[in-house]
Amino acid sequence: MLHLYIEIHDWRFIMAATIKQQEQAHLDSVVDKIKVAQTKSQERIDQAASDETAIRDNFSNELRLKTDSYGGMMETALSVRQQQQLLGERQHSWQHATNELATLKKMEKTPYFARIDFHEAGEDRSETIYIGLASFSDEPDRFLVYDWRAPISSVYYDGGLGDVTYQTPDGEQTVTVKLKRQFQIEDATIKTVFDTEEAVGDQMLLDALSEQSDTKMKSIVTTIQKEQNQIIRDTKSDLLFVQGAAGSGKTAAVLQRVAYLLYRYRGKLTAGQVVLFSPNQLFNDYIDQVLPELGEQNMVQMTYYQYSGRRVPKLAIETLSQRFSEDYTDAQKRIDSLKGSLDFFDAVTAYANHLEKEDMIFKNINFRGKPFFTKEKIAEIYYSFNENYRLGNRLDGTREQLIKQLNRRISAEMRTKWVEEAVQSLSKEDLDNLFDNQPREFESEDKEFQFLARKIVMKAFTPIRQAVVRNRFLSINAQFVHMLRSMPAIIDLPAFGISREDWKASVARAVDSLKNRHITLSNVSAYLYLYDKITGKHGERDMRYVFIDEIQDYTPFQLAFLKFSFPRARFTLLGDLNQAIFTKENSRTLLSELSTMFDPEKTRVVQLTQSYRSTQQITDFTRHILVNGEAVTAFNRSGALPVVSVSADAESTIARLKQQLDANNAAKETTAIIGKSLADCRALADRLQADGVKVTLIQSENQRLAPGVIIVPSFLAKGLEFDAVIVWEASKKTYFDDGERQLLYTICSRAMHQLTVLATGELSPLFGTVPAEEYVLEG
Repeated sequence: MLHLYIEIHDWRFIMAATIKQQEQAHLDSVVDKIKVAQTKSQERIDQAASDETAIRDNFSNELRLKTDSYGGMMETALSVRQQQQLLGERQHSWQHATNELATLKKMEKTPYFARIDFHEAGEDRSETIYIGLASFSDEPDRFLVYDWRAPISSVYYDGGLGDVTYQTPDGEQTVTVKLKRQFQIEDATIKTVFDTEEAVGDQMLLDALSEQSDTKMKSIVTTIQKEQNQIIRDTKSDLLFVQGAAGSGKTAAVLQRVAYLLYRYRGKLTAGQVVLFSPNQLFNDYIDQVLPELGEQNMVQMTYYQYSGRRVPKLAIETLSQRFSEDYTDAQKRIDSLKGSLDFFDAVTAYANHLEKEDMIFKNINFRGKPFFTKEKIAEIYYSFNENYRLGNRLDGTREQLIKQLNRRISAEMRTKWVEEAVQSLSKEDLDNLFDNQPREFESEDKEFQFLARKIVMKAFTPIRQAVVRNRFLSINAQFVHMLRSMPAIIDLPAFGISREDWKASVARAVDSLKNRHITLSNVSAYLYLYDKITGKHGERDMRYVFIDEIQDYTPFQLAFLKFSFPRARFTLLGDLNQAIFTKENSRTLLSELSTMFDPEKTRVVQLTQSYRSTQQITDFTRHILVNGEAVTAFNRSGALPVVSVSADAESTIARLKQQLDANNAAKETTAIIGKSLADCRALADRLQADGVKVTLIQSENQRLAPGVIIVPSFLAKGLEFDAVIVWEASKKTYFDDGERQLLYTICSRAMHQLTVLATGELSPLFGTVPAEEYVLEG
């Protein structure tokens, strides 16, 4: 029996070696053809550059400007236009060949990562295809490698062996999968080959997850899971909501989704028509290589703070750090909760509609220190239009009337004394500027005076014209304050646990902030929405897809405002309700709130419960911090138990921290020390740097992640991952409020391989829900 086992084992080894040799021979053949294609691409690049140079030389040598007649000018213009078109064609050809060469150079090292053999009903024989980051063909319609985004490639991700159905532009297609083979290829050499019945074999996934973290997120196309593939290829939903546990790959899957959409709608969709709202600028920097790695341009990336700040450049918006460190009273929390609700969105809408009838606030437009258009006159014009005029139409009509009145005032202003004095005091340089290239011969001195006077008045009226065109007769600050003061008549405040006195105090704080050119995050959305309603703005209508990450930290008002701001876009929202740092328990109502904003028939909710980032030991530890949290399932990747170390005093805690850093550095693991607040992190960084320990303090979302040990406050750690995480001062003094469970969960779930929790004195009671066998306790 043993002899038989050895023979079978030897036979399998020989077969595996033979398969590897056969696949290497195929790989070598593909790489040789890729090299041939590289040479051809380089030739096209050189030819396009040479053609462009020749066109430019020919253009400068042969172009003759003919301006003596209309026909000559037309001939010259047509000649210039023709040359521009020729140059544009060569530049396009050069760019296309350059992009193609860059892709081929990547493919030379790793042309593909998977193979599937399948049989299509009605066909005589089975077909074999290889799947990689991009398509490659050596002849028209003969693909040696298929792009991972091609319809047929979905078969690789969506099922095992047997019948698999996939979507094509012509509808559903079913094939019978005979073989699924996965490769690990480095520098055009096959390192590992394994056949699997799964969508993506556990071994391939384990190898990818065991790699060390980096300062940049990587593409996951080789390990996309079935549920992630459904997210990536969804083209029907107006709202795709992805609830994913920490480390479930939701952000990575959504970035692949952007790449897929740009591929699927090539020529109809550009990267500039896709926007991603991310939690902070640090995260933007972390993910900015994923799409270029896939051969696509990055979409528009910004935070909600940046989006708001761009709209109100004269106001300083409350930062993430300020928002996190603010100590709100219970009354202020209830008011902020109301301002973040759909009820408040509806109230702002109602107030804006009321302005069609009355209460619009205007400012004088002054000229030479006196009102030129009084606010009363502007109000009279504004409300002179019939009731069918909406807010934006009224504003358009008001501007039009004001410009007409301004033009009519020019003649009268020309007869004023200041204009006469201005004409008489003109210098030769002033006269040259006013006449410009116009003839200086006039029938009389009076005609010349009229000409110069009109020029002077029109120039003097320019600021008035700009004030009208730019809506400077509106007072958005005063209007916003008036709206806040009007809210008790629109909303039943006691129903939200808010007294009139508390509301009045909040309005006073808003007024003080505006006087100091500041505005809170809880106010800025309503401020912008009110402005857009008043001015008749209908949002950015060219944007086709909006992605919002860490959705649990957005309020329903913000989401409704973004939907209003991007009216033609489809939305993909992703987040983890377990990680709601700012909205906390209010995030639980998010799904029900969203259902009122989007068509239920075109809404899809995908739940990702499998966590891939952390080892099973870390995942089990972090999920037990939660109480009534969303489901989290650990991927079967084993590692060390988390370590919880409680020291008697601060010096002992620092010593234990240094010891852990030495161990992590020796293991070449990237380490993030995560403190609760920015102040805590600054104090720790000062201490460690004074002791000669090399660390980088991340204190602003505008910083970049750095290699080595970093110290980062909790509110900037969203979406990031590190080999090792050290939770700084997880003591009862720091984390005592039960409302901070989600924050503590977020911090701990950043760790991939190693988690260390340090505390001085007494450990936070929030860890009391974690079973004792799931960690090592020191101290």
